Amino acid sequence: MKTEKASASPRTARTINNRLVLDLLHRQGSMTAAQVRKLTGLSRATISDLLARLQDDGLIEVRGASDAVQPGPNARLYQLQAGRAHVIGVDARTDSVSIGAADLAGNRLPDRRLPLAGAGDLGEFIADVVQVVRRTSLESFDQDPHTIAVGAPGVVDPGTGALRSTGWPPEWHAEMVAALRSAFRATVLVENEVNLAAIAEHRLGVARDRETFALLWLGHGVGAGLLLDGRLRRGESGGAGEVGFLVVPDRSGGASARERLSLEERPPLQERLPGLHGLAGAEPVRELARRHGLDVPSGDAVQAAAQVVARAAGDGQPFLDELAATIADGVLALCVVLDPGCVVLGGEIGRAGGPALAARVAAAVGRLSPIPLSIRVSEVVDNAVLAGAVLTALDHAHDELFGPPQ
Repeated sequence: MKTEKASASPRTARTINNRLVLDLLHRQGSMTAAQVRKLTGLSRATISDLLARLQDDGLIEVRGASDAVQPGPNARLYQLQAGRAHVIGVDARTDSVSIGAADLAGNRLPDRRLPLAGAGDLGEFIADVVQVVRRTSLESFDQDPHTIAVGAPGVVDPGTGALRSTGWPPEWHAEMVAALRSAFRATVLVENEVNLAAIAEHRLGVARDRETFALLWLGHGVGAGLLLDGRLRRGESGGAGEVGFLVVPDRSGGASARERLSLEERPPLQERLPGLHGLAGAEPVRELARRHGLDVPSGDAVQAAAQVVARAAGDGQPFLDELAATIADGVLALCVVLDPGCVVLGGEIGRAGGPALAARVAAAVGRLSPIPLSIRVSEVVDNAVLAGAVLTALDHAHDELFGPPQ
């Protein structure tokens, strides 16, 4: 029996068209009605009604006129009403919290960073974070945020949004999330920080041309963000990408972490960096550099490790070969299980190694795996986690204010 595809109802059609035009204005900026009509393919009457409706709803506004069109109604430039709402992104690290804000059009304010050191007890520090978010919102936007997105280390339950520490990161992040939810009526989203960095890499960085790739984050610890077929993959419990817990060979002694100590002899998780964390994280990288006789800066472990890796990348140090071989063990696991086709080296250490480290990792993986794989270096120069948090918050705000994506 022949069937016909049901057409969308007038209300559904309006919702689809609204989202189409609002997304277009978000991507392209100010446009005339004729430009909107040309890019959407909608009729003149539909565009006229749609633009009037979106103005009445406070989602768009007329801002200036086009020089390319004769003066009059046709020259009006329409743009998003950027001040209709704003969002907040939060990057919670082990030793600091960074806060970013953007209006509905994605225009960013300067970021703020609050170091944990010298901030008093944790309760006072969390209260300071809440106060900075409130002050930023009121002083810059004169309203509470629409959405807050928080990136933190640990596992985020996809069903409940609850943040669970994986053992060694600080557990005060969950208390901060609870404080933000109590202080604001905004939706507060929580996401693993490496997942947010992967989102930023896909939208702003070197993976813009990829719908499937993995971001390997090399910073204080090691983690991965997985984008497969255009979708962020979190796993059943939110633990997808926790590659730092892989037990890999310790190339300084040739034995795996499990072989060096029996399960009974190994210290509790809270007292050690397990698996790949303990070989390619910031502190182990500094130790590896010392074993190679390199001058290692003091101070913050992540920044010091990044500095020594950057110097080694410029000099072609053997230290870089050993580090690349260790990283390649983690990349190999991603390659043979997921076949992402592309792995991006991110985090402070991954970016510091640059093309020199990426080439060594690619060569090491190529010797171990028959699966084609390209290794790239992150191009998100600023805080990738914070950029991903702001993008995630904006996506949520757009979905609620513009209508669901089609």
